Amino acid sequence: MEQVISSNVSRTIQTKLVLPPDTNHLGTIFGGTILAYIDEIAAIAAMKHSKKVVVTAAIDTVNFVSSAKSGDILTLEAFVLSTGNTSMKVYVKVECHQLDTDEKKLTTTSTLTMVALDDNGKPTPVPKVKLESDWEKELLNI
Repeated sequence: MEQVISSNVSRTIQTKLVLPPDTNHLGTIFGGTILAYIDEIAAIAAMKHSKKVVVTAAIDTVNFVSSAKSGDILTLEAFVLSTGNTSMKVYVKVECHQLDTDEKKLTTTSTLTMVALDDNGKPTPVPKVKLESDWEKELLNI
């Protein structure tokens, strides 16, 4: 019987502080820094789902919605959205909390394709995923 795992198993949340070295000449966080954070949390979510080492096969979409500045707090949330035979589509959402105004806003959304590897570094099958909320299911249509 095929194994199916809840999307909640892969759900991962990280908090990051935007520091001055993370920012550009405009005082906002480098896009590349955000991408590195996204790649890391997507890998963690995929590893939690598959119980395997994973590699990034593709960054499918990245939507920079708003910026963050030094001193802001970023919250990243990721989970496995869908699976193929050896691959997992991971959704990542980044939100910014500006302490001076107490405003919280969406900063970035992204989807990545991660591939699970066996002990020989070859792609290996992954369990299917069961999405738990209507919000997660709606993401499949984007």
